[in-house]
Amino acid sequence: MTDLIIIGAGMAGLSAGCYAQMNGYESVIFESHAIPGGLCTAWKRKGYTFDTSIHLLFSSSSGMFHRIWRELGVLPGRGLVHHELLARVEAQGRTAEIFADLDRLEPELVRLSPRDAPLARRFVAMARRCQGLGAPEKPRELWGPLDYLTQLRAMVPVLGLLREGRRSLRGFAAQCRDPFLGEVIRSTVDTPGWPMPDVPLFVALVLLAEVHNRNAGTPLGGAIAVAQTVARRYRSLGGTLRTRARVKEILVERHRAVGVRLEDGSEHRAGAVISAADGRATIFELLGGAYASPELRRAYAEWQVYPPLIQVMLGVARDLSREPRRLIFEPPAPLLVAGEVRRRVDVLHYGHDPAMAPPGKSVAQVWYPSSYDTWAELHRDRAAYDAEKQRIAEQTIAALDQRWPGFASQVEVVDVPTPHTYRRYTGNWQGSPDGWCITTQNLGAELPLRLPGLARFYLAGQWTVPFAGVPGAASSGCGAVQLLCKDDRRAFVRTTPPAVDPVTRPELHDEEA
Repeated sequence: MTDLIIIGAGMAGLSAGCYAQMNGYESVIFESHAIPGGLCTAWKRKGYTFDTSIHLLFSSSSGMFHRIWRELGVLPGRGLVHHELLARVEAQGRTAEIFADLDRLEPELVRLSPRDAPLARRFVAMARRCQGLGAPEKPRELWGPLDYLTQLRAMVPVLGLLREGRRSLRGFAAQCRDPFLGEVIRSTVDTPGWPMPDVPLFVALVLLAEVHNRNAGTPLGGAIAVAQTVARRYRSLGGTLRTRARVKEILVERHRAVGVRLEDGSEHRAGAVISAADGRATIFELLGGAYASPELRRAYAEWQVYPPLIQVMLGVARDLSREPRRLIFEPPAPLLVAGEVRRRVDVLHYGHDPAMAPPGKSVAQVWYPSSYDTWAELHRDRAAYDAEKQRIAEQTIAALDQRWPGFASQVEVVDVPTPHTYRRYTGNWQGSPDGWCITTQNLGAELPLRLPGLARFYLAGQWTVPFAGVPGAASSGCGAVQLLCKDDRRAFVRTTPPAVDPVTRPELHDEEA
């Protein structure tokens, strides 16, 4: 019998495994897919790497997650790109640059609408006040009076913003007399490809503060290179990673987690279990809902799930490195995507990273939010499913060709993962790529990492905190092991690897991940 079983080798599971090994626990991670990484992944097509995650690695130079990145071996030494532009917006016959540098962003916003200058200046001034925010490096369940005091002191620079910062970004942007300026301000976070209608203003302010401080770089090699680094760190610490091993049930005896049963029928016993798998599946399927608290049931009934996405992935014989990394533009005619009209195209390219495409070529992605149910139903008729993917790809390429003449003839590879793809490969509820949406209602909320009435069991992953992303997932894995150590009356140990992992190029098979 092993000390600890971890379900899922996404970033949360890998992080939990690393910290478990640092603290003397013998652990095994069971992962249903063929490679670790979970949503933090990529795949290859004819020399092109299609990446799905980590557009910005927060706390890349300092801050609340920086210590975790160092201890997991991700930093220092990883190549990071700090983009001059967060995005360019081209709509309503006008163009705006969303600069990463606040000193350049402010005059750009004022230029767009001089009559809105006081509001634009206030927006940037609030972002400046959000620099350097942090939090205690432990789950909320372990906070004591000193931790709350530390958090209060960290919040002193923004205490005057709390009321306004909690309101929606869209509500703030609606104050602009110039509708285009309002669209640009919304596009700092709430974009056509990543829509968050009720995202708090604070989220945009913190994002702008972090990129201004060069504390949110894009890692070379993409998300999969980061995930593989952490997987190597886990193995170097003595952990065991088993892939193609799907967990079907969490074994419980006398209200105590004692192991798991795999899809092949085999049972594996352990002194404790951490689930870094899909939160809903863990609580309501693997455990049958027996330990779901009213708080958890309310979250899963009321909180907004981050919208599933269709991603049109393109390998193109065109150098896009001189283009803005992200472009939001208005095509000449609206696009119809799975029955929904889209009036903006949100395209991201990887021309900054030579690991993603052959020399002189680029990877481009266009994102559209879509309904999981629509794609699950379409998948019942595989011909209809494939036809709709092809139609969306063709109209997307046509729109990009109008923006970049000749683009269509340069496309060499096309792939279109859908919400059904996400669900099939990761098990994520509704095929969501990012768990919970962060809203004005759940800003600052955290779901407990323990379940009431169930001993020796812990949760980790993006479903434990709204809009967790990769940093939040890694932090939750660390937090789950902190709770385990607390329950075992062990001092929590953190170690940093002696050498930097130099690998940045993804090690992938030529198949969809």
